[in-house]
Amino acid sequence: MRLTILGGGGFRVPLVYKALLADPERTITEVVLYDVDPGRLAAIGRVLAALGDLPVRITTDLDEALTGAAFVFSAIRVGGLRGRVVDERVALAAGVLGQETVGAGGIAYGLRSVPESLRIAARTAAVAPDAWLINFTNPAGLVTEAMAGLLGDRVIGICDSPTGLVDRVLRALRVRPGDVRVDYAGLNHLGWLYGVRDAAGRDLLPGLLADEERLATIEEGRLFGNLRELGAVPNEYLHYYYDPAGTLAALRSAGQTRGAFLREQQERCYREIASRDPLDAWLDAWREREATYMAENRELAGAGEREHDESRPAGYEGVALAVMRALARDEPAELILNVRNRGTLPILDDDAVVEVPCTVDARGAAPLPVAPLPDHAVDLVRAVKATDRLILAAVATGSRDTAVRAMANHPLVGDAALAARLVDAYRAELPELAYLS
Repeated sequence: MRLTILGGGGFRVPLVYKALLADPERTITEVVLYDVDPGRLAAIGRVLAALGDLPVRITTDLDEALTGAAFVFSAIRVGGLRGRVVDERVALAAGVLGQETVGAGGIAYGLRSVPESLRIAARTAAVAPDAWLINFTNPAGLVTEAMAGLLGDRVIGICDSPTGLVDRVLRALRVRPGDVRVDYAGLNHLGWLYGVRDAAGRDLLPGLLADEERLATIEEGRLFGNLRELGAVPNEYLHYYYDPAGTLAALRSAGQTRGAFLREQQERCYREIASRDPLDAWLDAWREREATYMAENRELAGAGEREHDESRPAGYEGVALAVMRALARDEPAELILNVRNRGTLPILDDDAVVEVPCTVDARGAAPLPVAPLPDHAVDLVRAVKATDRLILAAVATGSRDTAVRAMANHPLVGDAALAARLVDAYRAELPELAYLS
């Protein structure tokens, strides 16, 4: 079976390739890398050649890349890291958070990502109608919902954050995944783990939340306070919502934004791939990237170093491989994915893409029942989903005013005049937003 990776020159593509090599049944027998940057494609091709022998082909032609694919993995970054630098800098200059998928920066990124993702979905429907599209392009939930309008349930959104959170909590509880049922729900980068039930129906989570010593063994326990009162373990991205002022101050005092750091690091990495051992160059950069992830948030909360154990299961690439295996081999698996709601969360309509536990087999991904969201989560989920819908409307109409409404509606912006200034500042610096008028 052929896997096509869109964004094939991306820094994290070797992680996907390593996961494919580790698959004992070799579900994927050929990889096609597509990217608009031939230089990055060539560099990543060198890293993959050093990793293993799974056949790889590279192309800058989208239709050629899609034709014949059984799976399409979309991990594009419209505007590159140049765009991310602008997303973060404009927001910080205006006095609001502008993280890659959260707040003003996330909205600007969504306004860039959705139009290109819709083009990809249309070409996939035309030349590879039987392919499964696995979306990691951010903002992942928003982009998956946009693509689902053209591809229906053949597009599945993935993220490694919920999987990592649940893995850490189950290890702290000393239980195996197959022995419990988890209640995790929300939107991408806006979810909560609020139940871990054993075979007898007993919820094990309150015991962990009441045990400060055990809770401190997981990243989220150190990152957030008052989890016992909250009655849930939030996705790490909720830190932006729970302490926006502190996080904003920490980001402003940092020497550079995350986007600026990654841009410099990746430019250095791609140069070094060409000048020294390509695998060593990539591994050095990857380890540095992992160690510095959300560093400002962890420093602000006194959460200590990020957990990074290379012997443990992989991140989003492991989720992607698990989805592909389940679909291709009809081997049912339970995974937390981004899919259409279908009544799972009554607070949202059926077509809203949500992030919930699913069962995956040859028929696709179907959401599993979960307990109702905690009361404290409901208004936030509704507000962010309403923002997503306004972004989709702005893309569909090319309306600058609708983009302003999306920006103003987001809980981390919340002001119409500020939203207008933000949208206009982004339009002035990002040519990909020229369609807004």
